[in-house]
Amino acid sequence: MITDIRKISVLYHADVVGTLQIDPSSGVCVFEYDKSWLANGFSISPLELPLQSGLFYADKNLFGGNFAAFENSLPDGYGLYLIDRMLKKKNSSLKELTPLQRLSIVGTAGMGALSYVPMMPGISAQKELNDSERLDYLQDEALKVLSEKEIGDETLLYYNSANSGGTRPKVTMKTQDGSRWIVKFRHVYDSPEIGREELLYMTTARKCGIDIPRIGLLRDRYFAIERFDITKTGERLHVLTAAALLKKDFRRQDMDYTNLLALTGYLTQDPAQVEEMYRRMVMNIVAINKDDHANNFSFICNKGKWSLAPAYDITYSPQGTHGEHATSVFYDGNPNLSLVVRAGTEIHIPKESCIKIIEKVESVCAENLKKVNKLTETTKKRREP
Repeated sequence: MITDIRKISVLYHADVVGTLQIDPSSGVCVFEYDKSWLANGFSISPLELPLQSGLFYADKNLFGGNFAAFENSLPDGYGLYLIDRMLKKKNSSLKELTPLQRLSIVGTAGMGALSYVPMMPGISAQKELNDSERLDYLQDEALKVLSEKEIGDETLLYYNSANSGGTRPKVTMKTQDGSRWIVKFRHVYDSPEIGREELLYMTTARKCGIDIPRIGLLRDRYFAIERFDITKTGERLHVLTAAALLKKDFRRQDMDYTNLLALTGYLTQDPAQVEEMYRRMVMNIVAINKDDHANNFSFICNKGKWSLAPAYDITYSPQGTHGEHATSVFYDGNPNLSLVVRAGTEIHIPKESCIKIIEKVESVCAENLKKVNKLTETTKKRREP
């Protein structure tokens, strides 16, 4: 039996941010900041939930009537699949749950600093892996569950996932030095080399000058990346994806890099971070990472100050949607050099800097990766008769 939850408190660490409930007449979520948070806190989502008194009503046509900032706390893909399997054992399913019930499943075990009370009894929980010897076992269990050919332990897998997003199976892990990591497994359709491949692409991104977290390869096959939503002292940071900040459903893939560059400038007020976002755009295009959707870019808010989060999920992904990038450039899913340069100059990055970034990324990728989309060569070929 799933608990009927009509109101939940949104917490940031131990502080109450506000209250979330469902409007009985419209069925949409209604949020109100707590008076104490209004006096001492910050806006948890500047465009959607500015720091002001009064009631906020969610858009009934987006996120099932929930707010994008809170929907961001839910896992997607793999995590939702596990939750649905767990619920079916309790004679329920995800589609039957209200937004408040879904958030109560996340409870205190989500990514970032927001948590939700009350928690769903019997489902909300989190274990943190601290033994790399168990990775092979968890990978096998994930493949069983995902293939649906054998009975696997979805409860164990979910409790170790920390509600992390994405389609590939994951677990969270705490190492001896106290740092927290996300360890990725392969999906049923992935190559056994997927972990080494992602390590190569992320290492190449670092060589291109892109800020990435610490990374590694466990047991010579599992790609691991340090969590940037938790500090070395264990403090959880407030993190939102670009999709959440701009109220975009990343599955629709209607994001444009010009939006991302503008968002970076608006939140950070820092030209260096705008240039960093531009560098990531160039890297995704040159390295042929067409899975560059709006959930693969995040921002961190530390005591009210926003900054661009380290890069993640950079890998070889040539399929995209109909062969195009999930995030376009001036709504072109396979942009040429001219559009890429224009995206930079229109956000006030000097043309010379744009060209220098493109040339460096092309050079580094050509040295380290087998397949590269060289914008400069593509443009030259198009001009030839």
